[in-house]
Parts: sequence; C-alpha cells; structure tokens
Amino acid sequence: MSLAGCSSMPSWMQFDLHKAAPAATTMQFESEPAGAEARTTTGQSCRTPCSVAVTGTEFSVTFTLPGYQPQTVPVRSASSEPTADGDEAARLVPNPVFVQLQSIAPPAKPKKPAAKPKPKAAPKPAPTAMAPEPAPAPAPASPWPPPGR
Repeated sequence: MSLAGCSSMPSWMQFDLHKAAPAATTMQFESEPAGAEARTTTGQSCRTPCSVAVTGTEFSVTFTLPGYQPQTVPVRSASSEPTADGDEAARLVPNPVFVQLQSIAPPAKPKKPAAKPKPKAAPKPAPTAMAPEPAPAPAPASPWPPPGR
C-alpha cells in the first residue's frame, strides 16, 4: 500500500536520488594586510590568507581587521565547461577573493581654542642705583696729651 502511494506523489514532491548535492568549491581568501577575518554569509570564516570549502551559488564575503574599514565582496556562480556527464560545472567568481583594506584614519584631535594673548605686564622699573654711604669722617685729632707738654 505504501508503495502505491509513492507513485502517486505529484512530480514537484518527487526528488531524484541520483542527483548529488551541489559539490563544495574551495575558495581562496586573501587580504592586504594579511590577518583579516574573512566571513561568508554561508557561515564559514577564517583568517587571511586562507581557503574554505563552500557550497552554494551566491554569497558574500566580509573582510574585517581592527584599524581598517570592513569590505564585502559578492561571490556568484558562473557556468563553465560541461562535465563528462553533460552537466555544466559551476564555478564561483571571483576566486581567489582579494581585498586591499583601507586604513581608518585616526580620529581628528579636537583643536584647542586659540589661547588668548596674555596682557603684557608693565616693565618693572629698573633698580635705582644707590650711592654708597659716605665713609665716616676721620675723628678729630685727640687733644690728649695736650700739645706742649
């Protein structure tokens, strides 16, 4: 009974067991400078330069590295030569995926407001030259012993 039910399935519900799942494609990710994280929208990630096996026909890769602007590159399927069984083998382009990361400029330092000019102090008066005190006058000659004695 169950076998009869399978044959009556609508064609849109039937699947071909002979068709294999899409083959994984090895993608190469590179960046300048190296060491960026490459993360695909399909969930894989690695540090550049690196390779990742991906399945799918379209996705994006975002490259991030501290101090640099993130970059996202779309990857799409492009058909190529037919395979031995007559199917066209899909290839993903670009492969390798290369990005030149742009440095983030350091934040501009806030400019200090222009310093107000300090008022110039009045020049200090020059020290006046003081005349030296006069030397004490010599003492009058002592009358002792009185003259003539």
